[in-house]
Amino acid sequence: MQRSARVMQYQAPRWLPGGHAQTIWPALFSRHNGGPALSFRRERWDTPDGDFVDVDWLDYPDQGEVERPLLVLFHGLEGSSESHSSQAFATVARSRGWAFALPHFRGCSGELNLAPRAYHSGDFEEVGWMLARFKALHSGPLLAAGVSLGGNALLRWAQEHGQSASATARAICSICSPVDLAAAGHAIGSGVNRLLYTRMFLKTMVPKALKKLEQHPGLFDGERLRAARDLYEFDNLFTAPLHGFRNTEDYWSRASAKPHLKRIRMPALVLNARNDPFVPADCLPRPQDASAYVTLWQPAQGGHVGFAQGRPPGHVFGMPEQVCDWLARSL
Repeated sequence: MQRSARVMQYQAPRWLPGGHAQTIWPALFSRHNGGPALSFRRERWDTPDGDFVDVDWLDYPDQGEVERPLLVLFHGLEGSSESHSSQAFATVARSRGWAFALPHFRGCSGELNLAPRAYHSGDFEEVGWMLARFKALHSGPLLAAGVSLGGNALLRWAQEHGQSASATARAICSICSPVDLAAAGHAIGSGVNRLLYTRMFLKTMVPKALKKLEQHPGLFDGERLRAARDLYEFDNLFTAPLHGFRNTEDYWSRASAKPHLKRIRMPALVLNARNDPFVPADCLPRPQDASAYVTLWQPAQGGHVGFAQGRPPGHVFGMPEQVCDWLARSL
């Protein structure tokens, strides 16, 4: 039976109306770090293909034994351990006495990776390699969550591994993930979204891609990439060919988690606000699209990884608390 999401609720504060405000304000202004300053310890892992990824572990006094739960959080597009959602989840994990780790996708830790590749929404093999390493390092129960792109990749890992995924993680959650990449890609490239968000992402993605071209001359057409004005063009020139996809349509189709939700055989929470500017409500999965292991939580408000609460400027701890409550049921 699918787990009920009835106990989980979210109501946006009256002073923060609409999906755009509920996306932008929490990321820029709401409190996302409670208590003592978070202290991360960085660890570099060598990848099987001769590259590296950087993992930030939450490091604070009285760290305790490795038998306690470990929450692994996969960040979103161009995210890091500095993202507001990463900070909020780390704060909530610390308050519960859980261990916390955030593995950076390649090129997102502040240092360009080495291989002729980056990361993408369907990077389930990378996610699987990371989770297997966490499992080998930590003897306590492992829980995993992913924000936006990271959540879609996490779902794809669970879908590809089926029943065996539960041997690695007790439960997983995707948060505001573009489970229908075509619908999300067209949404973010249209209208006001193109002005508000596409420019923001391309501002960091294009320079990193051009540095990748300096590392590996001839990898793609640099002049065409400089002219890219939306994520469709960027994915067509960079993301898709570097990661084994024919083009953007092939990438968006094969990497999307929504068509494979019935293959999941472990507890999985799929959280999407219905006013998310990035992920249109009409593309969200319905109960009949998912297996009995999947819980769909689709509140009317929240924006894209926003979910602010309280008086201005608000805080963003409520959603991570409810997600962690749900994950903790599997301990």
